[in-house]
Amino acid sequence: MDATVYLKKAVYGRWAVAAAFFFNGFLVGSWAPQIPVFMTRLGISEFTLGLMILIFGVGALVSMPWCGYLIGRFGSRAVVNGFAVFCSFSLLLVALAPNVFIAAPALFVFGAVIGGMDVAMNANAVEVEKKLSRAVMSSSHGFWSLGGFAGGGLGGILIEAHGHLAHGFVATLIAIALGLVAFRFLITEETPVVYEKQKLVFPTNPLIYLIGLMALFSMVPEGSVLDWAALYLRQERGADIATAGFAFAAFSGTMSIMRFLGDGVRDRIGAVKTLRYSALIGAAGMLVASVAPTSWIAILAFAFSGLGIANMVPIAFSAAGNQEGTSSGVALSMVTLMGYSGILVAPSAIGFVGGKTGFGPIYMVLAALLIVVFLMANLASSADRK
Repeated sequence: MDATVYLKKAVYGRWAVAAAFFFNGFLVGSWAPQIPVFMTRLGISEFTLGLMILIFGVGALVSMPWCGYLIGRFGSRAVVNGFAVFCSFSLLLVALAPNVFIAAPALFVFGAVIGGMDVAMNANAVEVEKKLSRAVMSSSHGFWSLGGFAGGGLGGILIEAHGHLAHGFVATLIAIALGLVAFRFLITEETPVVYEKQKLVFPTNPLIYLIGLMALFSMVPEGSVLDWAALYLRQERGADIATAGFAFAAFSGTMSIMRFLGDGVRDRIGAVKTLRYSALIGAAGMLVASVAPTSWIAILAFAFSGLGIANMVPIAFSAAGNQEGTSSGVALSMVTLMGYSGILVAPSAIGFVGGKTGFGPIYMVLAALLIVVFLMANLASSADRK
């Protein structure tokens, strides 16, 4: 293939995979403003709502390990497109559910297709990095955050003005239009690489599980800030409701900005050094937040921590996708499964422990987890393999 044509396809593929991340984040973000309406119209308690949200997470975690096999057989492009078709209609399916007995399986399917697409689009981003010989993973995750912001903002406005069903239909139409325009430019392996034991869902390379552990330790703090930082500031630092809400907003804002800058940093100093510095920054922020005397110091500490945590998971995903002798799809499916457990499962246990001990000590322990990632950073050297 002519080098100019090859590069042109790779550049188109880079923006197509960015659109895939935006698409996925947009649908997840669109679900957030549906939650209060979902609870009211089904007449369920907060406890039942918590179980429903857990079903969404279980759906994602169940589908993720199987995506590696699909990617190894059909290629990441086909798997992204396949899951995207179902993703487009999954939110609408939940919005149409008339009762708990239909809503529960609808949420399981929603989580499963969102999680499956997540694995496939990360695998596709690894292929783009190989073809362009530069990092794109961090900014791709930045587009996911941007999509979540757009989905949540638009959703709130539409639901307030026209109701949850109108919002469900509009979100579906936007998703379909984005997929039709962008996803045809996705790239993939020339021929999906099939390794011996490819039919196994679980990789045999032990390094994959260590990288997955790094992803888990990087994502547990993120999930903990999302679910518990506001309550921590409200109950233990005396913040009012409005101030407490700034904790995750500040953390998410700095994380989004840094994800768009992270690829340039990684290309300049390498994945291992970027991961080390990121882990130290994240740990320092968490530690200060755990002992902050006022709510605003804690908010600034969470924001500082977001600067570090932003690029840790993207680096782990790139490292997993570049393991020699292992299908990138199989490796990424396991690392994604382990990492997303930190957001989907771990916060429940943290809430239980935090209710007994307070959340200050919890954030101190989370700082220690990030130090463990700092010590394991050499395992991410394969992220620079193009």
